[in-house]
Amino acid sequence: MAFHEVRFPANLSFGSIGGPERRTEVVALANGFEERNTPWAEARRRYDAGVSLRSLDDIEDMVAFFEARQGQLHGFRWKDWADFKSCRPSSGIGFEDQLIGLGDGASMEFQLIKTYRSGPSSQVRRIAKPVEGTVRVGLQGDEVQAGIHFDMDLVKGVIVFASPPAVGERVTAGFEFDVPVRFDTDRIQVSVASFQAGDVPHVPVVEVRL
Repeated sequence: MAFHEVRFPANLSFGSIGGPERRTEVVALANGFEERNTPWAEARRRYDAGVSLRSLDDIEDMVAFFEARQGQLHGFRWKDWADFKSCRPSSGIGFEDQLIGLGDGASMEFQLIKTYRSGPSSQVRRIAKPVEGTVRVGLQGDEVQAGIHFDMDLVKGVIVFASPPAVGERVTAGFEFDVPVRFDTDRIQVSVASFQAGDVPHVPVVEVRL
């Protein structure tokens, strides 16, 4: 399987339904208590790329994208309109949005992550597909410049510093990101509702592990 570094048309993904999915194994004991466990360290996201009452040009773009990915064969980028930034949806990206690591005087590569918090609990999500031109990076509270102090691997979501951050230095980042996905079907069905509009009612999309 190959991954195509191309984003599903954002105007077609807007309004789609989807979000994180967990897998929890629940065992009911004889005494009425439960044991719960999960084999997944991270959530997996699912979406429905189906579009309704769009122009025939939009439908053609959908079919062309599907054909170019050869159905389920090749992965691609997806913009999750509900969760695509390192900060809150109403805020602007800042270089201190996410703490992604501490310097040890030797490491030069740092993986982008996003931490979700609720009360005393938190969950870390690895970000593999940042959006070009949106990544901002900070060291110990000061912003550093791309191309001078660091380079960004947009394929893996890894920041590569020109020199290793000093021991204990806080490495922070802000960014937009896409979700790596593939189609979860090898068939799409198109209905032409009029001479100007059509429907593609159901096109499932699922996140892939990279």
